[in-house]
Amino acid sequence: MFASKKIVTAAAMLVAAAGAAHAADLPARVAPAPYVAPLPVFTWTGAYFGINAGAAFDNKQEFTTTANRSDGIGNTRFSDSGFSAGGQIGYNYELQGFGGGFGGPGSGIVIGFEADAMYMDTDKSINTITNGGTASFRSGLDFLGTARGRLGYAFNTFLIYGTGGFAYGDVNSRVVSVYNGSTDIQRQSGFTTGYTYGGGIEYALPTGSFLNFFHSSAVTLKAEYLRYELDSSNLNDSSVNTVNLQPGLKVKNEGNIARIGLNYKF
Repeated sequence: MFASKKIVTAAAMLVAAAGAAHAADLPARVAPAPYVAPLPVFTWTGAYFGINAGAAFDNKQEFTTTANRSDGIGNTRFSDSGFSAGGQIGYNYELQGFGGGFGGPGSGIVIGFEADAMYMDTDKSINTITNGGTASFRSGLDFLGTARGRLGYAFNTFLIYGTGGFAYGDVNSRVVSVYNGSTDIQRQSGFTTGYTYGGGIEYALPTGSFLNFFHSSAVTLKAEYLRYELDSSNLNDSSVNTVNLQPGLKVKNEGNIARIGLNYKF
């Protein structure tokens, strides 16, 4: 009986040892890692609207004669600077992955269209001495609008682009010349068309940025340069004294705008 107890004890110890060895071979139980959702890839596709403000510089007004004038007024050109402010609307479409995906996920070619309208603070006058008299030139651009295409490349939340298209502006010009005791007044006021081109960079602001008052990934900040050139316009003679009218004048406006803008994308 004593021998039987030894056998049973030995068998129990053997079973326990085998169980421990098997348990050691089992993989350790580890709690699963918490799920982390992948970060969304930003896209430039969508409509947007925004505001802009900047500097208008080296804005040239060029007066040219349409015929020889006996009062000695020839070609006259001067420039001024000021500021611009306005708003814009537009639409972008990003060709995801097009262009080899250079720059990583969310990078691709972006095509779009933008229209804007700006108040322009550009107005200057100069006085000259002519052959036998004096002349006063004044010209300014009160308003400028553009309708442009855009083509660029996006590096996820960063976009670099070129732009170009149609421009129109509200030009106000006047020339007052005094010759041999007679005063000749010529004016031009109204819309004039032309073209514009330029480029810029745009960046989607982080939701925590102080400029991102919407706290949305759809707010972008841009810096842009535009060159505009408006066609020549004839000045109309409005003199009361029609005895000594002089041949007419033309005026042409062109200039540059450097500005920043803030857009909200739908």
